[in-house]
Amino acid sequence: MTSRWTRAGRVASWLGLAGHLCTLPYYLASGLVAPLWAIVVLLLAWLGLLALAVLAVRARSAWAPAVPIGAIALWWCAITAGEVFLGWQA
Repeated sequence: MTSRWTRAGRVASWLGLAGHLCTLPYYLASGLVAPLWAIVVLLLAWLGLLALAVLAVRARSAWAPAVPIGAIALWWCAITAGEVFLGWQA
């Protein structure tokens, strides 16, 4: 029989993975603003975060919902920095 905390960790880890998969359209839509090299770097970062989310699911970690939050923060900071410092525009 599983405890309540084990079940909560399992649910949280799957929600984190699902949330991370929902961030992919933002990374793919970056092509409207960012140059190709930046999109490649962003997608590599997204893949690294995906690996982290999968590891969190395998470990049943309750910290997995932090992965999509970090993914959105990374994407927003990268696109904003590109617009401000590198002159990217749609």
